[in-house]
Amino acid sequence: MGTAVALLLSAALASAQDTPQRTAQPLHAESSSMIDFRSAADGSETVEIRNVSHEVTGTQVPGRPPGERLLLRKTTRSRRVLGDIGMEATVTLEAWRLGEDLRRKPLYSLTVTGDESHMMDNALFVVARGLEETEWWSVYKLGSGQHLFDTYVPLLSFSISRETVTTRYAGLEAPGDDTKDARLKQPNVVGVVTYASEDRIIREALVTCDDSKQAQLPRSYADSTRAVSLVEGADQASHTLKLTFSQNYPSPPHTVDVRIPVRRDDLDLAHAQLAPGMHVILWRR
Repeated sequence: MGTAVALLLSAALASAQDTPQRTAQPLHAESSSMIDFRSAADGSETVEIRNVSHEVTGTQVPGRPPGERLLLRKTTRSRRVLGDIGMEATVTLEAWRLGEDLRRKPLYSLTVTGDESHMMDNALFVVARGLEETEWWSVYKLGSGQHLFDTYVPLLSFSISRETVTTRYAGLEAPGDDTKDARLKQPNVVGVVTYASEDRIIREALVTCDDSKQAQLPRSYADSTRAVSLVEGADQASHTLKLTFSQNYPSPPHTVDVRIPVRRDDLDLAHAQLAPGMHVILWRR
């Protein structure tokens, strides 16, 4: 009898430890921000800024126990020489369970180059990484800080179901000359489209063009504009990802579209609609 009671007590204690407390402990924290402006003998002017902000997530953060909220502390540091192109900047994100002492080690901490960041859908943390002339974003899991993927178009968020909220994300990577993957340096490569949930990459597809000169234009950061949008079918139950590549002024737009249906929670590459000479195939990192 005593053994049975002890086992039940142990199980109850373990269950209590696994279940987040409904009432967080009182917490007070202050963080300082600063700005520093100075001029040099050569006439150049430099501005350095550090901004600190706090934010509380909702419950149901993917990867965290049900009912748990996270307290996020975001620190953005930047240094800019006024009049020059580009800047130096980093974003640091630290996460604690709401109610924990912020002097304790956070659940996770990440620091990346970037100058703007935000929480998205209570599931992701998105950092704007483009500090020069090229805009791009890195996407991280809010629950763990793990990197999910990069995109060179604003991250697209949408639901694949009208009955329930089943959120999915899409982005497009336009590989630069400094990419570490030698396969993406091939002259016929246009880019990689990513289809993901809040916790995993579901599918990636490589877009290529037979004419290497035509392939260079869509992935050019200076000469082209890229976009990813969602097209809903007439029945409002089917969805298609639309990738758009347009040349920038003063060249004529010469817009090229790539349409990839989303079916059964996956990219239907077999039924993609492509311009002549373009292809889309399965891609794995």
